[in-house]
Amino acid sequence: MLHMPVRERWLSRQELALVLVTAVWGSTFLIVHIAVQYSGPWFFVGMRFITAGLISAVIFARILPGITRKEVVAGAAIGVMIFLGYGLQTVGLQTITSSTSAFITALYVPLVPMLQWIVFKKPPRLPTWVGVLLAFTGLMLLADPGSASFSFGSGEIMTVVSTLPIAAEIILIGWFAGKVDLGRVTVVQLLVAGLLGFLTMPVVGEQPPAFSWVWVAAAVTLGAASCLIQLTMNWAQKSVSPTRATIIYAAEPVWAALIGRIAGERLPQIAIVGAAFIVAGALISELNPRKSTKSSTEATAPDAHTPDADADDAAASASQLERTDQRI
Repeated sequence: MLHMPVRERWLSRQELALVLVTAVWGSTFLIVHIAVQYSGPWFFVGMRFITAGLISAVIFARILPGITRKEVVAGAAIGVMIFLGYGLQTVGLQTITSSTSAFITALYVPLVPMLQWIVFKKPPRLPTWVGVLLAFTGLMLLADPGSASFSFGSGEIMTVVSTLPIAAEIILIGWFAGKVDLGRVTVVQLLVAGLLGFLTMPVVGEQPPAFSWVWVAAAVTLGAASCLIQLTMNWAQKSVSPTRATIIYAAEPVWAALIGRIAGERLPQIAIVGAAFIVAGALISELNPRKSTKSSTEATAPDAHTPDADADDAAASASQLERTDQRI
């Protein structure tokens, strides 16, 4: 009796789940782009994160009574970065397409090792430098300053600036990793980001918008999606390697472009080339050429650790935690 070889599935259930949540991430850019046509950016940031915070508070209600001062401080610090990063991104989405915003936002990936160099004095690896160069080249092509129809305007500038606090957010999460409870900190940071969004309105002279089911539905949808994504990724990333996860996550702006195109957005050809450079830069900057060497070393000496290896593990932990906690 002949037995046909069993083919391995191209994607496991966990990897398929990550693909789906990455597609959801990509759709959030278009949702926000539409919502800010009916609401001011800072009001929407407030609604978006207060909603996400309240939903998270329900999910983590059992552990909230044990919150510590360190967790409040950690949540507040990360919340400020969320507020600045996603707030500026939302302001930019008033004047640029969701596709452009998504590709520019991907710059935060190669920025993280650069900030680690500044904060922790850990020099970036060669792939990081290559990734930064590709991402910067891609940004110039995406913006195409010489084009009369696609200039490097205020929306692009706001979005580029937003990548700095988003990258800083990852550094902070890595700093507090293992020292605080992730659930309690998540609730605090979301509520802080939402509150700061509302407090910014009088500072910039923004008035509350007229009631519209568009911004209401967008805020509730994004809040619920944030919690669903977090829970799904916490489950999936227990069995998916960081390398595989990174490749899946790098498709986020590609999903945004596809969804934006369905909605009628069009990027110039030069901008599409630039977008490809940014995605390539994000992927290459995450490569770790020493991983195979490290794995073989651990096989013979499992208890051996070096400062560089620990630093790489901390960086990977920060990146992984950011993915599971803050892609909202």
